[in-house]
Amino acid sequence: MKKKITKALGILLTASMCLAGFTGCGNTDDTAATNSTADTATTNESVAQESNATAEPAPEATTDNTDVSGTISLAGSTSMEKLCEALMEGFMEAYPNVTVTTEYTGSGAGLESLAAGSVDIGNASRHIKDSEAESGAVENVVALDGIAVITDLENDVTDLSTEDLAKVYTGEIKNWSELGGKDEAIVVIGRESGSGTRDAFEELVEVKDACAYAQELDSTGAVLAKVAATPGAIGYVSLDVVDDTVTAVALNGVEASEENILAGTYALQRPFVMATMGTIDEQNELVSTWFDYINSEEGKEITKSVGLIIPE
Repeated sequence: MKKKITKALGILLTASMCLAGFTGCGNTDDTAATNSTADTATTNESVAQESNATAEPAPEATTDNTDVSGTISLAGSTSMEKLCEALMEGFMEAYPNVTVTTEYTGSGAGLESLAAGSVDIGNASRHIKDSEAESGAVENVVALDGIAVITDLENDVTDLSTEDLAKVYTGEIKNWSELGGKDEAIVVIGRESGSGTRDAFEELVEVKDACAYAQELDSTGAVLAKVAATPGAIGYVSLDVVDDTVTAVALNGVEASEENILAGTYALQRPFVMATMGTIDEQNELVSTWFDYINSEEGKEITKSVGLIIPE
């Protein structure tokens, strides 16, 4: 009997040890699973933090131009309208508290307004004259422009020598047949007295105050439209406004183009001037800022976008 009891106790002891072993094994597996879950959560949190850091970069620094305010006034050349409008739009977007105004009154009138102190800047599509410089005006060349000689689209003459061009404008040559074209009277169109385009054209062609104009018009756009609509007409306009309604005549075998102006091979080219009373560094903050903008990369891109050339 004693042996049976001893044997039963041994069996119970063995069973208890096995049960304890199984329980221990179960706890070990649960702990590993818990640790694995915690490690995964930590890893996911790190990835999420890295993702957020990538998706939300630090904001770039921006320039605040709102502290610059006031009005800048310009007046002068009608040929510079396209350039001025584009520059004004870009400048006032960059400096929202500044207003820029421009009157297109012609180069001579613009420089007179500058001398009188009624505007900050006088626009001229030509070099300033000695008399204007003597009054204190300083020439600031902001762009180069070519002057295109244009005819109506039906005209057969597509190339002229500067000598023949001079004879056309002084009235010595009156019919296109004298230049190899059809028998058609030449209608000489030009700009009004005081126009920078007219001054530059007449000086470059050497016909100053000797032209026999059929009509003198007061803007670049008016000359373009008149020549396009008039059989036998010839006129001159800023290169950047030439479109497919007219023919731009080559001079001395050289086409009117930006490349040829830069190369110096095209005869009719002129500066676009924004004159100031005194040098730029003598101007007020607003005017100085205006010229800084024109000379910036953004300003240069605007100038080039309207078909003009950056002076070297």
